[in-house]
Amino acid sequence: MRNPSLSLMRPFGKWTTIVLFLFAFLGTGWAEEEGAPVYEGHPQFSHFPKPLSLYEHAEGAGAWQMIKERAAQEPFNVAATIIFVLAVMHTFVAGIFREWAHDLEKRHLAKHGEDTERVSFWAVTLHFFGEVEAVFGLWIVALAGTALYFHGWADLRNYLGHDVNFTEPLFVIVIMAIAASRPVVKFAEACIGRVAALRQSTPAAWWLAILTVAPLMGSLITEPAAMTLAALLLSQRLYSLAPSRKLAYGTLGLLFVNISVGGTLTHFAAPPILMVAAPWKWDTAIVFGNIGWKMVVAILINNAAYFLVFRKELRSLASASARARVDDRVEEPVPREVTAVHLFFLAWTVFTNHYPALFIGGFLFFLGFVEATRHHQSPVSLRSPLLVGFFLGALIVHGRCQSWWIEPLLTSANLPEWGLLLGAAVLTMFNDNAAITYLAAQAPGLGDFAKYAVVAGAVAAGGMTVIANAPNPAGQSLLGHHFAGNVQPGKLALAALLPTVVCILILLILRSPLMG
Repeated sequence: MRNPSLSLMRPFGKWTTIVLFLFAFLGTGWAEEEGAPVYEGHPQFSHFPKPLSLYEHAEGAGAWQMIKERAAQEPFNVAATIIFVLAVMHTFVAGIFREWAHDLEKRHLAKHGEDTERVSFWAVTLHFFGEVEAVFGLWIVALAGTALYFHGWADLRNYLGHDVNFTEPLFVIVIMAIAASRPVVKFAEACIGRVAALRQSTPAAWWLAILTVAPLMGSLITEPAAMTLAALLLSQRLYSLAPSRKLAYGTLGLLFVNISVGGTLTHFAAPPILMVAAPWKWDTAIVFGNIGWKMVVAILINNAAYFLVFRKELRSLASASARARVDDRVEEPVPREVTAVHLFFLAWTVFTNHYPALFIGGFLFFLGFVEATRHHQSPVSLRSPLLVGFFLGALIVHGRCQSWWIEPLLTSANLPEWGLLLGAAVLTMFNDNAAITYLAAQAPGLGDFAKYAVVAGAVAAGGMTVIANAPNPAGQSLLGHHFAGNVQPGKLALAALLPTVVCILILLILRSPLMG
């Protein structure tokens, strides 16, 4: 069990939480703009990253030539990308820092005893370096120092204060907190439980129901909320029964892939589709007709394949499940009125997801309602939502500085359409898939199938790494303790590889009449 002194974030008190979000609410809505845009025709207040249209290139330059020319014209690009690559590499070795931290903590306890209030500074610091959700935030310090060197304080301030949009991290924090509340979880559990009851509510039935229904629910309640609910239910119905490492990683990889593709039934739930819906005029009919129904097929195929692989172990967990469900029978049910109010706040957050002042303001009312009905509630935990929000915010800060090399690769004229899909999938493994599609949306002249290929590759590969899709950090944060606090990136990628390949093949083979 993790030593309390290694906890990075103590639970916030009620009023501390309210004040924290009140400042976020006021600051987001009323921030004053300093200065004016620094590039004519571009709403950008910082000199970095340089707008892509302002780079000069030799006529007919290929992707690699464009990258070299941009590196020469703006040396900051190279430094920012080196820092980003180091941050990605850091996520693969985070476990080493955690082990080092635990060794130091053991020495500290041996020296000062178990009951001491003294904390090992270096143990806590190293543990922070071992938290995947904190890695990109730590490397922002290096990025900030580099920006100061190349551009100065004013540009750094304006980049972080005005050019970077933190709406998505704020939304994820709020939606995670609401979705993890007891009334919402119990409601989702009841809905999915009806499906599991068709197969006698065994662990195998729950496993199939959660991994099928929850991802598809993401097309309505958004992917972060679906990930939160699925992870919480899997924690209760599967991981609490101590499955083997193979089943644990196989389930996690399948969950990440299913959530990434399960939000493609509508045009507003999956972040990579949301980025292109407006500029490309994609509505729900187009998205579902070209991507969504195929991904339903992929989810069913992948779930069936993994069920066949793990069916014996899933069936063997039945006796442990019967013992674990004893606690369910003594829990007091949540009144329907309380559940209805929670679902309203969930819907309000989804409906206003582009307007922080509205959904954060709604969250403040939600906290008040939780306090007024606390005898039906579990404590509102902000540790995981805040860590995930920190992760996403840091990823956005880094990601905006990577467009100089990603955009030429996505828009290269020499890349075939199938290569564009695979290229988008590979790039997604090392960057947020929403950033990939956003950059594609800025490129002029993309054909219909090229647009389809970029989005298809981005959503298909969204489960390969923690950074590939915005909801993935939420899943890791909620399920990480079942992996001794260390989800190994290599094992996660291996577990998600087969479902990802199935999704890519289906998207390549089944071309739709609306595109290409």
